[in-house]
Amino acid sequence: METQARKWRFSLGPLWFQVLAGIILGIGFGLIWPQAGADLKPLGDGFIQLIRMMLAPVIFLTVVVGIARMGDLGKVGRVGLKALIYFEVLSTLALLIGLVAADVLKPGAGMNINPASLDSNSIATYATEATKMNWVSFLMGIIPSSIFDAFARNAMLQIILFSLLFGIGVAQLGAMAEPLIALMDQVLHALFNIVRMIMYVAPIGAFGAMAFTIGKYGIGSLVQLSQLVAAVYLACVIFVVVVLGLVAKLAGFSLYRLMGYIWAEMLIVFSTSSTEAVLPQIMNKLEQLGCERSVVGMVVPAGYTFNADGTAIYLTLAALFVAQATNTPMTLSDQIVVLAVMMLTSKGSAGVAGAGFVTLAATLSAMHTIPLMGIVLLLGVDRFVNAGRATVNLIGNSVATIVIARWENAYDAERAALVLSGGAALSHQ
Repeated sequence: METQARKWRFSLGPLWFQVLAGIILGIGFGLIWPQAGADLKPLGDGFIQLIRMMLAPVIFLTVVVGIARMGDLGKVGRVGLKALIYFEVLSTLALLIGLVAADVLKPGAGMNINPASLDSNSIATYATEATKMNWVSFLMGIIPSSIFDAFARNAMLQIILFSLLFGIGVAQLGAMAEPLIALMDQVLHALFNIVRMIMYVAPIGAFGAMAFTIGKYGIGSLVQLSQLVAAVYLACVIFVVVVLGLVAKLAGFSLYRLMGYIWAEMLIVFSTSSTEAVLPQIMNKLEQLGCERSVVGMVVPAGYTFNADGTAIYLTLAALFVAQATNTPMTLSDQIVVLAVMMLTSKGSAGVAGAGFVTLAATLSAMHTIPLMGIVLLLGVDRFVNAGRATVNLIGNSVATIVIARWENAYDAERAALVLSGGAALSHQ
């Protein structure tokens, strides 16, 4: 089996090259045969479904084994607290960058859209979900109605809560729990073997996802609102290069080399617009990089909910874009209110389909300043900008895990330097 896998890797090239080829072919296919390209949506969806199939057991076992082997339950609390502080600071900076980008670039200026002329039916679902978003429902939603329901729905926060409690319970058993921990660790390794097998079809998933995007929405929808798309990508690049680059430098590692290390995962996320598509793989890679499993198991899944930097950039930029497009005046105090509200609402959309739209709708509904109907303008380009913001989310969570691991002295800097320089092979690949 291993010999055959090596033969395929040799003949088809590394995974990142295969995924890149899939993306390019998918774009070409969608342009030449748009209808057939739109019909290839099941290829991308199927790949993501295969990965989602693995999320619940991988997260559960990673968190439980990590906490059980950590021993010091006080460390569990410290890691969680440090992660939340880091997430809040970075996501706030991301919101600020989006706000500044909108003010400087003014992507919606000159559109002169009358909100009354927009079709509200296309955002009815998002507006309905937005009315349900509040802190009480968010906190209650973390508690599962049953363990099996949480796993069946892949409810991330509910699975994390149960995993934390189970891990603490196992840790309190002491030596008696060693056989159980060893068994769970072996099962986890088996699950990662399955993930590696699934990754072989990632190029096909990337091809299908890009063919669908171009075939369904066309380049025309991208050109029509190109200023907004350009503003989002420029803000994302600035955040990654300046903010994450500075954070990485202060933490003692190269962001450029880290991105090279997770290049294949970045391409998969970009093509599928889903960070879930690489969650098990990125956890495995960060552990192989030198981060302790206990830290990886806590920070990465939590970061998917609380540290969506790319989404944060998009939220403030999109809100001001709608205001500019509909000629809604926004004073400095109005923009500060937008920022303050989104610091809360951006944390409450976990597990909701179309989370970016729901969060944006909730923010605009709470403010009563920017017309809610204006988010209809974003529907045509959401798929395009979602690819960029999902990729930034992945990079941001990878950086966060390394920083918090280093903060907790749970990071092997020598091994990381060796791996990032290409001097060490990964034992799980």
